[in-house]
Amino acid sequence: MQYTVNTPEGTRDRLFGECRERRKVQSALTGLFKRRGYHEIITPEVEYYDLFIQSGNPLPQESMLKSIDRSGKILVMRPDCTAPIARVAATKLQNEPLPQRLYYNQTIFRSGTAHLGNSHEIAQCGVELIGASGEKADAEMLSMAVDALAACGLSIFHIEIGHAGLFRALTKDLGAPQETVEQMRSYLEQKNFAALDDLLLPYQNASGYPVLCRLAYLFGGPEVLEEAEALSGEAGAEEIRYLKSLYQRLEQAGCGGRIQFDLGLAPQLDYYTGVVFRGYVEGAGSAVLSGGRYDTLLRDFGRNAPATGFAIDVDGVAQTLPPVELPKATQLVHYEADRLREALSCIESSQGACELSPCETLEETIALAKEKKMNQIIILETGKARVLNI
Repeated sequence: MQYTVNTPEGTRDRLFGECRERRKVQSALTGLFKRRGYHEIITPEVEYYDLFIQSGNPLPQESMLKSIDRSGKILVMRPDCTAPIARVAATKLQNEPLPQRLYYNQTIFRSGTAHLGNSHEIAQCGVELIGASGEKADAEMLSMAVDALAACGLSIFHIEIGHAGLFRALTKDLGAPQETVEQMRSYLEQKNFAALDDLLLPYQNASGYPVLCRLAYLFGGPEVLEEAEALSGEAGAEEIRYLKSLYQRLEQAGCGGRIQFDLGLAPQLDYYTGVVFRGYVEGAGSAVLSGGRYDTLLRDFGRNAPATGFAIDVDGVAQTLPPVELPKATQLVHYEADRLREALSCIESSQGACELSPCETLEETIALAKEKKMNQIIILETGKARVLNI
């Protein structure tokens, strides 16, 4: 009986061109990060589940791939890179001067909904700027997000910016239960306008109500900040002013054409504390870049330091780029057994892609060259070398 051996759900094999496309994106990103003074860090693929509970990570536990170690503790395949790096920065790097610029090139593992075709393995490249706060740090991070997508060879893309504190400020005086506020956040993220309007109806007298009703619609250019400012009054005014000032910095840096706003960006409240952003590319079905400010995360690990960063979905970017054409070997080297060193030298000095023939006889090598559609055989025989055109 024959058995078909498949890969586990959410995983797949990547062959040839896909591998080169992924490496090309990774090389472009890591090269940029190193030029900007960021240093690589590698964290374990397996972490304790408690690490992500302690960090207030926004990922639901059902999205984590879990196992149990010998002591009975719950382990997870790394579902996120930021929390482990925060752990390292608060422990092994606690005596290093701030700010610290760190980058990573790692795979994260997440369990998606069954049968939807989601990948459980996500190749990410990203950066964390630890120990720097304020507009200058946020502008550095956002401008590098723009430069990172451009470095990959993308031409049609943009970054959408919001502020995690805006939703918090607008819902502060509603008097709504936390579960209701969290439901509002979920509807806002989904752009579920009708459901959000129904949920807000009992709170029409709250100061933040006018902006909350419009928040899901406030996405686009800098003009949405003007509308939000006109509606907000005191609630959320500080966050909107900050975004306006930040945009001016980015415009001066030449990034203004790549920046848009989505004031409905309201990620999980306990994790992000300031500016949040996502990057979108023509040809990708969802965001390929996400990041934001998380000033309280390191405090959970014993070090009080502000931080911001972003991660890029490498395969999400790679699939939007033109396919990479694989180099095709055109020469096959046929050699006698005692001339392996010379054959290897011939491979190294070849101008094009070249392969060694594993065949014992020249006739077998000729047949192999024809099968592989090669047009030349380099023959290394005792005391001489010659070229045979096919």
